[in-house]
Amino acid sequence: MKLARYTRDGKTAIGKIVGDQIVDLSALTRGDASMRRFLTDLPAQKAEAEAAAEPAYPLSSVHLESPIDDPQKFLGIGMNYQAHADEAAKAGIPIPKTQLWFNKQVSSIAGPTDEVVLPSVSDQLDYEGELAYVIGTRCRKVKREDALSMIAGYLICNDFSVRDWQHRSPTYTLGKSFDTHGVVGPWITTADEVLNAQNLRLRLFVNGKEKQSSMTDDLIYKIEDQIAHLSTVMTLEPGDVITTGTPAGVAAVDQSWLKAGDVVKVEIEGLGSIENTIIADS
Repeated sequence: MKLARYTRDGKTAIGKIVGDQIVDLSALTRGDASMRRFLTDLPAQKAEAEAAAEPAYPLSSVHLESPIDDPQKFLGIGMNYQAHADEAAKAGIPIPKTQLWFNKQVSSIAGPTDEVVLPSVSDQLDYEGELAYVIGTRCRKVKREDALSMIAGYLICNDFSVRDWQHRSPTYTLGKSFDTHGVVGPWITTADEVLNAQNLRLRLFVNGKEKQSSMTDDLIYKIEDQIAHLSTVMTLEPGDVITTGTPAGVAAVDQSWLKAGDVVKVEIEGLGSIENTIIADS
């Protein structure tokens, strides 16, 4: 299934994408638009969700929201594509010798077509197209061989980053957490429909020009390694969003920072696309 949050006639609800329509699942959610809570209950309701066929609305008649807006955790890993680590090393940026994790604040989450704000306090706004996944099962101390079974589904993330704020403190949190800078979407494709998430083509475009292109098999630390590592430290909960890193081609390499009016599109094979316009801070 492709699970989404959408707004129609001023009401936000959960639905599933079927072709060019969205099937409303409010009968299952009892009107609750929290994807986190829906994913918690999904194992018991999956058959009903898969069978649901109405009411259905044209996708063109609704606004797609971020598929999840209330995760308990929004985690990202840095320098996790080999080609990206190589380009960073050439620029003199130290390469971590272990998994480098950071928090993106949940308040940074934005939807697949929402406007993204260029902060007035910086001119170093960068893009990072990423494969992300959502945890479906509460888990701790997960063995590597069991890790993929903890995933509810996959989605696209643009991990917008304000580079000067990112690097002025020991942690990345501030530079990664400006409002609207955690774009996720367009929906969550359930794990059973993704044959191999680590063998997908990811591409990012700015104003139609390709800036990033990579297969997701270039990950240094695979998804299994990530979940095993993180769950050694913390309990992972249904709805937690984890991004897997970005390929080579970020704007920081040649300082081609994003500007107001730029349109950034990320697409991942089989998962759809997200497209956001950069606007000036008000």
